[in-house]
Amino acid sequence: MGQKIHPNGFRVGITEGWNSRWFAPKKLFGELLVEDQKIRAYVDKKLNRQAPYAAIAKVEIERTREELKVVLHTARPGVVIGPKGAEVDKLRNQLEDLTGRKVKVEIAEIGRPDLNGQLMAESIAEQLKKRSAFRRVLKQKGDAARNAGAKGIKIQISGRIGGAEIARVEKSIQGSIPLHTLQANISYGQVHARTPYGVIGIKCWIYQGTYAETDAQAAVAGSNQPRRPRRR
Repeated sequence: MGQKIHPNGFRVGITEGWNSRWFAPKKLFGELLVEDQKIRAYVDKKLNRQAPYAAIAKVEIERTREELKVVLHTARPGVVIGPKGAEVDKLRNQLEDLTGRKVKVEIAEIGRPDLNGQLMAESIAEQLKKRSAFRRVLKQKGDAARNAGAKGIKIQISGRIGGAEIARVEKSIQGSIPLHTLQANISYGQVHARTPYGVIGIKCWIYQGTYAETDAQAAVAGSNQPRRPRRR
């Protein structure tokens, strides 16, 4: 029997790394775990749930004895940084007030947002809140992901779709989605769209190829960038 499992949790420690990287003694572990959750909830509420939307897909947290480092993966780094870095400085101060620790904020840009499952799910949620036809939205987003280079995409929405009285589940699959393959690089995202007639759950799986293929593509893209002239 096939069982449903979170694609990221399935790969953590094998082909994917942890989103929180730190070590703590047993007495302190629970406190730091709750603090991580507070940081993620605060960043999501401030940057993803109110305008201007910064499209934060993932928050990574690293801790040392002296410092707490927060890495924000975003498709719109300019919105997070702000003019002359004003917005990121404000965010750092707010996180320091929240945690009571010295915080360092780093920004990592997402080059192809159409290949990120979380950002794709967020985009679908925004369209459904505007009462767009769900079948057209699923087709458009699927085509956008395939055009961006995805080998397959699966989108599942569940709830009172289109304001129907009875909740149901609708799926859209294009290409291949090898969920059992650990070497398959699958970007997964999950969002709740709060519409006037109820909450609609959205799940998105995007298959980008094997990790070897995606690493090779990233290396080629990096080598094609213009090099800085050497100083003499």
